[in-house]
Amino acid sequence: MEKLVAFTSFLLLLQYYVISTAMTQSNISTDQLALLSLKSQIISDPFHFLNESWSPAKFACHWVEVTCGSRHQRVRFLNLSNMDLTGVIPRELGNLTFLVSLDLGSNKFHGNLPQEMTQLHRLKFLDLSFNSFSGEVPSWFGFLHQLQVLNLGNNSFTGSIPSSFSNMNFNSIEGQIPKVIGSLINLRVLKLRGNKLKGSIPLSLSNASRLETLDLSYNSLRGNIPEGIGNLHNMNSLVIQFNQLMGSIPSTIFNISRIEFIAFTGNSLSGSLPNGLCNGIPILKGLYLSYNKICRHMPTSLSNCSQLQILSLSENEFEGPIQSEIGRLSNLQILELGANHFTGIIPQEIGNLVNLMELWMEINQITSSVPISIFNISSLQILSLAVNNLNGFLPRDIGNLTKMKFLYLQENRFTGEISNEISNLG
Repeated sequence: MEKLVAFTSFLLLLQYYVISTAMTQSNISTDQLALLSLKSQIISDPFHFLNESWSPAKFACHWVEVTCGSRHQRVRFLNLSNMDLTGVIPRELGNLTFLVSLDLGSNKFHGNLPQEMTQLHRLKFLDLSFNSFSGEVPSWFGFLHQLQVLNLGNNSFTGSIPSSFSNMNFNSIEGQIPKVIGSLINLRVLKLRGNKLKGSIPLSLSNASRLETLDLSYNSLRGNIPEGIGNLHNMNSLVIQFNQLMGSIPSTIFNISRIEFIAFTGNSLSGSLPNGLCNGIPILKGLYLSYNKICRHMPTSLSNCSQLQILSLSENEFEGPIQSEIGRLSNLQILELGANHFTGIIPQEIGNLVNLMELWMEINQITSSVPISIFNISSLQILSLAVNNLNGFLPRDIGNLTKMKFLYLQENRFTGEISNEISNLG
């Protein structure tokens, strides 16, 4: 009896092993056939990445740029970016149902995207940028609920924007940003740069609480910046340049403690900057506000943005003195204050900006002489002080600026001779 039980157990174990092995082989065969189908649709592989590696005689998980999961041995990651491949996407690609990441960026793929890609329900990352895909942007992206990053930039897509998407750059897409964008709760990257978007920024965008990068630049968006964007506490980069936005910048944006880049260049924003500008954004590295209508004084709290590298405030309506506290920004590399209504003197503390490469203060109402401390900034490559009321003479110390490439001093009231040391300029 015991021998019979043992023999029965052995048969059951053997049956499980055979079935499990068959299922694994079936899954691998499915993935391998899908990849071979993709290879068959590639008409040009100039660097022979796939011709030499993707062989039916080899286990698919060992092919170049193919990564499988350890548990099911199914394809999880496929990265064919920057291989200069030419071809189309076969519908069999939709059989890679365990795929988490698909990167086909920077190739020469063309044609439409097959609807069978809706079967990639585990997909979190999809990059199809810098190809020649055409047709309408597929509405079935809405079925990929796990998607966190979708990059369709630099293709030839046409038509209207579907209700779920995250990263479309430089296509021929027209229409408004749909309100349902706020329902994409897993969205981390949203780039709609360089399209023909119009209308206003939807209030529902503030519901995308995991959003880290937002770029809506080079469109025709109007209206105000929604106050709710300040509720996106994970935001790292907020870029909405060259649109037609109006009104003041919501103060809530300056409380996003994780933000590193704020860029609203080239709009019609007005109002003033809050007095406590940098108190809530301690790791800000870039503040781009040029070409707007922002007015009043420059906040002294700017000095609290100790990691600031680029401060761009040109072509606004700022007035009053240039605050001496700006000299505390020791990491500053570019300072743009040109074409405003600044008055008073250039504070000598600017000489403390030892990493400064570009200093733009042209077309203001600045008076007195240029502080000698500026000529000790050895890293300076561009110095623009033109069209002010500066006077005095240029000291010999100007020869210290050996890296100088562009020096603009015209339309001031300088006197004296030009120092021979000016020949030391780069």
